[in-house]
Amino acid sequence: MIRIGILGDIGSGKSYVAQRFGYPVFNADKEVIKLYKKDLKVFQKLTKSLPKFIYSFPIDKSEITKAILSNNSNLKKIIKIVHKEVRKKMNTFLRKNKNKKIVVLDIPLLLENKINNKNDILVFVESKKNDILKRLKNRNNFNKKLYKKFKNIQLPQSYKKKQSRFIIKNDFTVKSVNKEIKNILSQII
Repeated sequence: MIRIGILGDIGSGKSYVAQRFGYPVFNADKEVIKLYKKDLKVFQKLTKSLPKFIYSFPIDKSEITKAILSNNSNLKKIIKIVHKEVRKKMNTFLRKNKNKKIVVLDIPLLLENKINNKNDILVFVESKKNDILKRLKNRNNFNKKLYKKFKNIQLPQSYKKKQSRFIIKNDFTVKSVNKEIKNILSQII
């Protein structure tokens, strides 16, 4: 099984690019949302760790946001609890898809949390800063302070780019993204 790890800045279009490969995708952000909505154990751990902030189940994203914005250590507490569960979900996904030729890992903190293997093919999604900011501002729940907190826990984009075997210049058009993905697949299959 070939594992493709998608890297890039927040809002660069990683999830979009991951889907365009046409292979099974593990989307960590979607798994986190499911954990907040359905996982009572995660709720109990978060409530125990952050009782002033997390108090309703399913977990309301605004509670998470308030916790993160109020104190720098809260984000670390949330990550410690949530990422362990996301890793388990990823391992289940990998077992389920072990006979697939390729799987795509759409995990924002892939390198930061050392989830990648040395054999993973890393693909960096590069987008213009202006395009990224425009896209982020159009999101319903965009919060600039929250964005900065998440940026602070990420490795520099230049480092991620250097670690990547391929770079996709995402201009947010289907045609150019498909062309670049086709090129990558032709080189790795």
